[in-house]
This record gives sequence, structure tokens and C-alpha cells, in this order.
Amino acid sequence: MKKLVSLFALMLLPVFAFAANYTEGEHYTKVSEEVTAKQEVREFFSFYCPHCFQFEPFMQKLKTSIPENAKFEMNHVDFLRAASPKVQQMLSKAVVVAHQMGLEKKMVGAMFNYIHVQKAVFTSEKDIRNVFVLNGADGEQFDKLMKSFGVVSKANAMKKQQDYFSSKGALTGVPAVIVNGKYRVDAQGLDRNNFEQDYINLVNHLLTLK
Repeated sequence: MKKLVSLFALMLLPVFAFAANYTEGEHYTKVSEEVTAKQEVREFFSFYCPHCFQFEPFMQKLKTSIPENAKFEMNHVDFLRAASPKVQQMLSKAVVVAHQMGLEKKMVGAMFNYIHVQKAVFTSEKDIRNVFVLNGADGEQFDKLMKSFGVVSKANAMKKQQDYFSSKGALTGVPAVIVNGKYRVDAQGLDRNNFEQDYINLVNHLLTLK
């Protein structure tokens, strides 16, 4: 038994040593004094942001690389100049609808492609609906969900999160990732030769902080 405990301790040593290399002000910034009740990784993004489009495949990887008890929240923002706040708010609702339909990954990818690959323009809810239907979603279900109290409330909650962190100067652009409502990842401080794994390790480290 002692040998097993010793072996387990040795296996953990490199992890603890690696985590100790992450420092506030270089790899992450404390943006709030409050921590969420449950572990959370919140990605602030916009469908109109080309960097968010490029970052999305990695965000999918990150989502599967955090503990099962930690939530991953996609938080669409409405402050980019590429479209009106009204259209961007409709896209925020569409993210929630996609999640409730169980089609989040597929629909998020389709909406990114609509803007950045097809070079098309969202002008109304009908345009968003067409993207959903063309990608296999039920149009009537989409219509009902877009008007539902639950979807509207969740989209409003996204806006509140956006406004809260913007008011603190923590959200000046996207993509941005905030962990446990308290720590913003500062990607420029990470190892460029091992960026993705370093990013994942940092996020998992921040999830353990209070």
C-alpha cells in the first residue's frame, strides 16, 4: 500500500510543479473578488470575430478537457461593430436554442461558416432559422424555442455577464475565457510551442483556485 501511495505522489509531482509556474499578471488576471458557486469555464465570443472562428475547434477540445463537474458556458456578445446589437442578440438566443436542441457543436460551426466561409449576412431571425433548417434542425421547434421564456432568460443572462465583466474592464474584446467568474486567461503568457496543452493545463489549474 505504501508503495502505491508513494508512486501516486511521484506521479503528481510534475503536475504540481507545472501548476506552480502559472503566475497572476503573466498567465492570468484576477478580474473579480467573487468566485462562482460551481466550477465554470466561460467563453466570451462573437460569431463576427475571425479570431473566435479560428479558436472554435480548440474551444471544443478544451470543453472535453475539463473535469465533468465543471460547466463550460458559451457566452455570445453583442458589442462588435460588424452587425447591429439586435442581430447579435438574436444570435445569442440561437446559441441557447442550439444547446437545447442538442445541436450546439453543429449549429455553432454552421453559423461561423455562414459568416466567415460563405461570406453571407444575417439580417433577421429568418436567416438564422434557415441555417438551422439546412443543417437538420426542426423549424417549428426553432420558432418555439426562440420565443420561449427559458431561452430569452438565458440570453439575457449572457448579456448580464457581458455587461458585468465589461464594467470591470475585464472584457475588452473576444475571444476571452474567464474561469470560476474570477480569473481571466491571458493567452499571451503561454508557451507558443505547446500552446494548446499549456492553455488546457492553465484552465484546469485555475479551476482549482478560490
